[in-house]
Amino acid sequence: MKAAAKPARQTASDWWRGAVIYQVYPRSFQDTDGDGIGDIKGIIERLPYIASLGVDAIWLSPFFTSPQADMGYDVSDYCDVDPMFGTLEDFDAMMKEAKRLGLKVIIDQVISHTSDQHPWFKESRASRDNPKADWYVWAAAKPDGTAPTNWLSVFGGPAWEWDGVRKQYYMHNFLASQPDLNFHNREVQDAVLDAVKFWLDRGVDGFRLDTVNYYFHDKELRDNPPHQPDSEEAGLDAPDVNPYGMQSHLYDKTQPENIEFLKRFRALLDQYPDRTTVGEVGDGARSLKTVAAYTSDGDKLHMCYTFDLLGPDFTPSHIRHCVESFHKQVRDGWVCWAFSNHDVTRHVSRFVQTAEERAVVAKLAISVLATLRGSICLYQGEELGLPEAELAFEDLRDPYGIRFWPAFKGRDGCRTPMVWEKSNKQAGFSTSKPWLPVPAEHQALSVDVQDKDQASVLAHYRDTLAFRKQHAALVDGDMEFLATNEDVLAFTRSKGEERLLFVFNLRRGPQEIALPKGHKASAVLAMPGLSGTLADGEIHLGPLDGICVTLS
Repeated sequence: MKAAAKPARQTASDWWRGAVIYQVYPRSFQDTDGDGIGDIKGIIERLPYIASLGVDAIWLSPFFTSPQADMGYDVSDYCDVDPMFGTLEDFDAMMKEAKRLGLKVIIDQVISHTSDQHPWFKESRASRDNPKADWYVWAAAKPDGTAPTNWLSVFGGPAWEWDGVRKQYYMHNFLASQPDLNFHNREVQDAVLDAVKFWLDRGVDGFRLDTVNYYFHDKELRDNPPHQPDSEEAGLDAPDVNPYGMQSHLYDKTQPENIEFLKRFRALLDQYPDRTTVGEVGDGARSLKTVAAYTSDGDKLHMCYTFDLLGPDFTPSHIRHCVESFHKQVRDGWVCWAFSNHDVTRHVSRFVQTAEERAVVAKLAISVLATLRGSICLYQGEELGLPEAELAFEDLRDPYGIRFWPAFKGRDGCRTPMVWEKSNKQAGFSTSKPWLPVPAEHQALSVDVQDKDQASVLAHYRDTLAFRKQHAALVDGDMEFLATNEDVLAFTRSKGEERLLFVFNLRRGPQEIALPKGHKASAVLAMPGLSGTLADGEIHLGPLDGICVTLS
């Protein structure tokens, strides 16, 4: 299947189309003040390293003022930096250094909810008739005292919390300390957009919108029905342990009113040149339909990502299904692909069968990701081939993991500190005990070790991203999948006169396949880390290997 034609990246304003984005989790990147928690000055110190990877932009997870109940995704001031991370002056200095290095800066916007310590919520809960009384989702109890609806929290339990001051329930999709804003109130939308404008005026290049389909709730407060087999919820990777997946979430999120708000958001961004948005959509089987609605017509989001490639499946059929489904359902939108982020088990651990093959799988995974049509997002440490960290219960900080332990170990295993130095006690991350432990097996994969090894995963990432930039077809060219056996992923990428054929063997044994009919090979194009060969119309691939062929 050939991907539907979309606008090519032709101007500076389209820099995001086909961009490589590197996600920085500030708490775990680099600590400079010795408190065991990463900070903005640490990001500044390591920006040259990020630039050396060959990425186009960084995405910063939340650094805003927060009581840190959910590691910063509970914001108490949208327009300031939490003191644990530094100051606004530090942020400005980071922006300046990023620009000097040619890096764009995307920041998280967590606007579906705030912290219960936000001044807006403190005023809202004070009474039923104050100016911000309707800024959050409040509702009366049922006559028997139970919650207004059967809606559930992603983090477990009901999505409603009783408040004794107002004698009402308030809604929270996540922690009880993360009350949901009421986007049906125009004043709330205005206040949120004012916060967005604050960061636009400071020069940020874009926003990653957390839980972008959670902004609105059903005004009629209708109960969700039980989930159906074809509408199973996709999202945080805690399968079968969270009752949240037992409902079809028809009324607590993904409401039609969100479209008009996203248009307002885009209209604000369009007042500033060369800005972008990437939305996080977790909507189960409806995710692609939601992405299509949110990215259509060029007046809402620039691009979105779903959780489709963030699961355990690393097979040709799954990858092809995800990519083809996107291009079939999302006609004029754009996608941002990723194998890892701060919410899911690191993909090296999800995809490998034995520890010995981690490096091989890490290299193959970025080779595949870098050749897909779309923008791509890398998560700090994946360029080192870091596996998921195994942590003891007493070391956990993630409320989601603590809530569902031991059936689910939470998200801390992918959030452990970045490893810079093998011989340093804290891996060069800090001079004191880090907020999460540094695993010894991570330290053995540190940056200073891999920097000296041209066969390392780190070297492979740099070489592969350089290869991607050298070929316009990989940035925003067309894509067409080819028929193969179930263990082989084959597709073409083309733009102008350039036509490239990629064939990847995701099996643990060798493969031999015929050059697909209707395609004439011109030459084998050397792609980093791939050792496949072509002879007499036959492609020969080793285990977990691939080949790039130029077509005439």
